[in-house]
Amino acid sequence: MKAELKQHLAEIEQQLWKMSDELYHHPELGDQEYQSMKLLAGFLESHQFTVEKGIAGRPTAFKAVYDSKKEGPAIAFLSEYDALPGIGHGCGHNMIGTMSAGAGVLLSKLAQETGGRVVVLGTPAEETNGAKVPMSEQGIFDDIDAAMIVHPADQSYESGESLAMDAIQFDFRGKSAHAASNPEEGINALDSVLQLFNGINALRQHVTSDVRIHGIIKEGGIAANIVPDKAVAQFYVRAKDRTYLNEVVEKVKNIATGAALMTGAELHISNYELSYDNMITNQTLSQLFTQNLLTTKVKEVKKQKTSYGSIDMGNVSHVVPAIHPYIGLDKPGLVAHTKEFADTTITDNSHQVLSSGALALAMTGYDLMTDKEIFAKMQQEFEANVKAGDLVKAD
Repeated sequence: MKAELKQHLAEIEQQLWKMSDELYHHPELGDQEYQSMKLLAGFLESHQFTVEKGIAGRPTAFKAVYDSKKEGPAIAFLSEYDALPGIGHGCGHNMIGTMSAGAGVLLSKLAQETGGRVVVLGTPAEETNGAKVPMSEQGIFDDIDAAMIVHPADQSYESGESLAMDAIQFDFRGKSAHAASNPEEGINALDSVLQLFNGINALRQHVTSDVRIHGIIKEGGIAANIVPDKAVAQFYVRAKDRTYLNEVVEKVKNIATGAALMTGAELHISNYELSYDNMITNQTLSQLFTQNLLTTKVKEVKKQKTSYGSIDMGNVSHVVPAIHPYIGLDKPGLVAHTKEFADTTITDNSHQVLSSGALALAMTGYDLMTDKEIFAKMQQEFEANVKAGDLVKAD
């Protein structure tokens, strides 16, 4: 049956390559991916998927379903298609969106024989305000049995971990005054921000090595001779797991409160982007995907790499068995979020990589639909490693 997937790939791969290239040439930022969504959704509709747009309150999100009307698992492939400002698809989301859509179509060709449902979810704004977060919270994955996505990189890597992350804004309000004539009348909001940075720098030596805290001064005053009455800092705070991240965030907020007390400023704390949970790879599912990937033109998959970034796929992994592996563009050392990376995604070699990724995803979905033993093992791992841990945290 897997040989049939390869046959179906040969029928659509030229179209997949063209779609990926079209996304590259017309990049759209997060939550503005209207044409990108239209392109991918239209492709799925042409293959008898039923598409619902604007899910989870995000206009450029979608859910495409092919239902065999027979009993069986629901397998989801997740599409990303947002670009980066000034760079375009420097993270390869043109390939990601296309690989997942392609995998969905390939698997749907066998669904009448395997049973079950094939789902492709369009997930906007991964780079900023990831739609997978509200999707995870609003029950989009409640009827899904496994979720997969594959990301292009310099080389191929197994699915691994990512850091939990909170994006926090500290808004200090003081009182303006003439900085030379009447400084005693002012309350310097910028001093509060500077004390916040100093306090966070002192905190760094008292947190575990996985913690990352990095920020900017978004607003710091308007003129040197005016005491700043408003100053704003934005920070990303990351840690290996959500429980410890919450502890670190509390310490950072206490530092901000202390900075406000030191200067007399008022403080307002908010989240300026959605929070991401740490990625929990389902190892059963990961090993299955790796085995399938090695049957394509990809001949080496390295062990999971250490990651200090954060992805909204982490939130998905807390509600359903999930993987987020990387597929290599055969350029060791290629750096993501660069124009070079974007340009690499439309080469002939990357077209072949795209085909391999779509095929491996579809093969993995097929295995889950037809192998009850491996499906049960995946579910048991999820129940033991994720649901149990989340219940403990909730208590």
